Amino acid sequence: MPQRRSHFPNASSSSTPLKRASESTTPSRQSKRIKSSPITSSKTTPKKSPYFEHPDSTDPESESEIEKEASGYEDEDESASLMSSPPESEVEEEEDGDASEDDAPKKRKRGRPAKSNGNVIVASAGKKGQELWRPGAKIDAAPGEAVFIKLPKARDAGKVPYTDNTIHPNTMLFLKDLRANNDREWLKMHDADYRQSKKDFDCFVECLTEKVMEKDETIPELPPKDLTFRIYRDIRFSPDPTPYKTHFSAAWSRTGRKGPYAGYYVQVQPNGSFVGAGVWHPEAPPLALMRDDVDLKSHKVKAVLTAPELRKEFFGGIPSDEKKAVKAFVGMNTENMLKTKPKGYEKDNPNIDLLKLRNYTIGKKLKDEEVLGPGGLSRIVELIGILKPFVLYLNGVVMPDEEPSSEDEDEEGGEEGEEEAGEEAGEEEEGEGEEDE
Repeated sequence: MPQRRSHFPNASSSSTPLKRASESTTPSRQSKRIKSSPITSSKTTPKKSPYFEHPDSTDPESESEIEKEASGYEDEDESASLMSSPPESEVEEEEDGDASEDDAPKKRKRGRPAKSNGNVIVASAGKKGQELWRPGAKIDAAPGEAVFIKLPKARDAGKVPYTDNTIHPNTMLFLKDLRANNDREWLKMHDADYRQSKKDFDCFVECLTEKVMEKDETIPELPPKDLTFRIYRDIRFSPDPTPYKTHFSAAWSRTGRKGPYAGYYVQVQPNGSFVGAGVWHPEAPPLALMRDDVDLKSHKVKAVLTAPELRKEFFGGIPSDEKKAVKAFVGMNTENMLKTKPKGYEKDNPNIDLLKLRNYTIGKKLKDEEVLGPGGLSRIVELIGILKPFVLYLNGVVMPDEEPSSEDEDEEGGEEGEEEAGEEAGEEEEGEGEEDE
């Protein structure tokens, strides 16, 4: 029988292995890993995405990136704020191709490659409308150059420090810049200024709430988040497409900025600050109550409108005349005013001008000098104190307090009578005890 070939490594070398005819003509295979071979491996490193290129953690840009992640904007586009050069792998491959064949290929370490020492360009903001951080912006960068766009930092406080009871001038400057650049990309890049200004206004509102509570005891203590309005505009049914308001505002009522009660309103805006009070766009039931009260008890609202301080501060110092006071009040509420008359009332009604109103508000614009500085808080509080009788009148009509019923009064009276009788009986017993002694 023919001798079988052993397949074990310790088999004897005396036995000659049989070869196939096809294997006799093919050259022997060489190992894939021959260190002395000058041929480079065909395997290339996978290309790395340019969006994973970040500056060092010690750079100020990395801190701004962390703040951007904590931002409240839902439509952030990272490609608008970061532009980078071609992947490093492409540049490295070009450089490897120029190397001589005699040099042995260097071994690459696994993991993230070391940061290249290429040129770094810090791009400037550019002209308005052509800033590099806007989507679609182009830049001429040579291969190997990384382009980083610095996020603007918040304005320096300067000589005026930030305090809780004042509006800082930087807040007005931010609102002025927002008016000139009212778009989402600009606000993303200036998020630091927005947050600093919003915090400044919230601190001012917190201090103002304490003063308003002193003037009007019906106002509860609420945090700024329940008093301030958002900066975002509702553009669903508006012809104005700008996404943001160019002012900060807050309102105080018995239920905060929302609810059916009349309240006070404060707005901070460059050349447009405002202080007012009243009921804005009430629903049908409270509006009907207002018209009934004006029709049957018009002397109440006229007495409020002819108050001396109200006429001086809000009606331009008109004389004490009911007709002139009513005319000035109607002039402040012409928006959505009826053209003819409300249903159920006659055209010749003596109070027809007041009955045609849909808003019952009083307000006054303030100059920037009246809002900024240490005197701004006291000036706003002074005007709110003048508007207090008007707010109390409106709440007494629209949302009157429930009066105690006769049964409740009888129960309270009975309890008080029992307590008084018990006290008298106790006094008599004490007197008898003293006589016995």
